[in-house]
Amino acid sequence: MTLRLTPVEQAMLDGSEGEGVALAMRIVTGLARVRGAEELVDVTGAHIDSCLYHGRAGLDFAEKLVDLGARVRVPTTLNVGSLDLLHPGTVRADAEHPELLTAGRALMDAYVALGAKTTFSCAPYQVDARPAVGEHVAWAESNAIVFANSVLGARTDRYGDFLDISAAITGRAPRAGFHLDEARRADFVLDVTAVAPERWHDEAWYAVLGYLLGRQARSRVAAIVGLPATTSEDDLKALGAAAASSGGVGIFHAVGVTPEAPMLESVLAHSDPAVHKLSDADLAAGRRELCTADGGRIDAVSLGTPHASLAEIRALTEEVERTRTTVATGVTAYLSTGRGVLALAEAAGLIAPLERAGFRIVVDTCTYLVPILPAGTRVVMTNSGKWAHYAPGNLGIDVVIGTLAECVRAAGAGRVVLDD
Repeated sequence: MTLRLTPVEQAMLDGSEGEGVALAMRIVTGLARVRGAEELVDVTGAHIDSCLYHGRAGLDFAEKLVDLGARVRVPTTLNVGSLDLLHPGTVRADAEHPELLTAGRALMDAYVALGAKTTFSCAPYQVDARPAVGEHVAWAESNAIVFANSVLGARTDRYGDFLDISAAITGRAPRAGFHLDEARRADFVLDVTAVAPERWHDEAWYAVLGYLLGRQARSRVAAIVGLPATTSEDDLKALGAAAASSGGVGIFHAVGVTPEAPMLESVLAHSDPAVHKLSDADLAAGRRELCTADGGRIDAVSLGTPHASLAEIRALTEEVERTRTTVATGVTAYLSTGRGVLALAEAAGLIAPLERAGFRIVVDTCTYLVPILPAGTRVVMTNSGKWAHYAPGNLGIDVVIGTLAECVRAAGAGRVVLDD
């Protein structure tokens, strides 16, 4: 296919707006040709995953863009980086990770210099960026992508490092993938009508459902039937984040819940989709699969992956105060959230009780990505399917997934607490 550019886009490619914009446009058009796009689409915003330090190449690229005078031309949020800039010392930059304090900070600073907002959150949709249904954006980070497409009904394809900032600088992305109607249609149905309704009272079971969805769907688009109409954004966030971790899910439709799926027929690619049914026993088995430890002592509890919303922080604070929990000696308990949500939670008086109970607040980064957990940590309890899926491989620890209430009780008891 031949990629057609508008006169403005061609001028950007030719360098009329500077070499930084031309470099970004070369990347965007190169991706467009690979994706078979015939044209580019204007995007109204971007979310950048590239500010997490993975090596010198990422820093060199960002600093090159700064040196070339590039600036983002659409509102742009930043994903987590390698440091908690509001709480110095949270990340251990020891002999094994000496570059985090210097290169990690330099990378975060470079993206701010390009004009991006200092959000440093994997959940920009909670406060900083809420694209409307049908609005085209260029978002990176797996949970942000699936949330934008599924829960908000916005349109973004999967954008990785370098591609995300290039779209932000040009305001363009290939008209391909999930920007197109046909790519958003479901060819796979997950039926959860047999699951007991009480399961859906806690987001941890949505996380387990997401884990099973990712394994079953892989990168296919799925429609889910049987979720209650009261399913919240936080429930869908937990589901999507886990599905994007265990599989390659970039969009799902929850019939009667998400905006593009008022009915199953509204989102199907064809009339005879594959159907997979899940039961309570399947969810219980999925939880067991996510757990690499089954009991005994814990060293830490980690909540807020993706970053906790204001409603989730409120629920945590209420649970801690209701149970009068104090984090046990020898246990570290973490709550990860974004700066914007933290400010709202502090104003609402929700953070001080958690800190008095022994919880540590983490922003700008995440506990499964960088060395935050104390050396020697072996077993961690979490309510996040994403955290449970990634942490054993990333950190070499064992993990147990539980509900919020179970995690709070475990933090106080210093051992695994599970109700079933």
